[in-house]
Amino acid sequence: MLRDIKRATHTITFAQYLYEDGSIAYELAKAFAERCRAGVVVNILLDSHGTNTPAEIPDMMRDAGCQVELFRRVEAPQVIFIWKLLRYNYRNHRRILVIDGRIGFTGGYGISEAWTGDGRTANHWRETNARIEGPVVKNLQGAFAESWLEATGALLGDDDYFPRLEPRGKISAQIVKSSPVGGSFQNYMLFLISIASARKSILITNPYFIPDDRMVNALLEAVARGVRVSVLVPGKIDRKIVYRASRRNYGRLLLGGVQIFEYMPALMHAKTMVADGIWSTIGSTNFDNRSFALNEELNLTVYNSAFARRLEEIFNEDLKHAKKISYQEWDSRGFKEKFFELFSFPIKELL
Repeated sequence: MLRDIKRATHTITFAQYLYEDGSIAYELAKAFAERCRAGVVVNILLDSHGTNTPAEIPDMMRDAGCQVELFRRVEAPQVIFIWKLLRYNYRNHRRILVIDGRIGFTGGYGISEAWTGDGRTANHWRETNARIEGPVVKNLQGAFAESWLEATGALLGDDDYFPRLEPRGKISAQIVKSSPVGGSFQNYMLFLISIASARKSILITNPYFIPDDRMVNALLEAVARGVRVSVLVPGKIDRKIVYRASRRNYGRLLLGGVQIFEYMPALMHAKTMVADGIWSTIGSTNFDNRSFALNEELNLTVYNSAFARRLEEIFNEDLKHAKKISYQEWDSRGFKEKFFELFSFPIKELL
């Protein structure tokens, strides 16, 4: 990402949910600022809930000429309006970086020291992202333009943002985005239909795995028709209540034949799924209600066996660092864990 940012000549668009403090946060801000001073138009959209940086980081970018905006920020005088508070619950969880309208990045990454390691050591999260070129970049840019229009009222639409793009390679891909505020739930349907369509295998990697009853039934029905269903989730997590809510579902899934593995070295934050060794997706969408029904989300979906095979290889490599969960182990968990699972149940729709 830093390499391509430093090579930008016309425009950079960047949307990020999580932007924190640390050396990588400053390095990225300096790269954006340097391009702004060189005459590149840089539009940066940070979610106002996920952003927690020292003021000097956005100031550094603004002083260089970058336009930095916050998504759905609730100002103090607005708190009296209930509808504004409700809207604040709908966050922009998308990860988008587009360079000159030609090169795109997406996935589940945040700007934090947690993403500066190898994913195999404590406090350095395990992530999967994608770099893309070709016509599909227009759809990634379109998703940014949609969020930017809401946040600023400005429409991005000239050739510097949407140049003519020739095919690059032979892989078929698309960008799938959802926006529950606008009545769009495509990412939920993307996962549900893909699970229902699988005939051989489903490999899910996700940090926040809290499927609703319909998703649970779809996974169990897949196993019943002979599909191998394997789920890789974190054994270590940043939000204990999410971990408890996730483990509450294990029993029914394990009894139904779903394989569940917990990744142990660090927090597993990759959000991927592979079906039948030919269809796959990488993106920002968590396997929970917050992503499916509340947040703005975005996934790259690819229909290509070589691409899917690579993700399967990554999945199998991650399994070497994971612990398989048995029903007996789950069922024998302590009273304290069961108590906190019950405590998480009333608020699981918000997780």
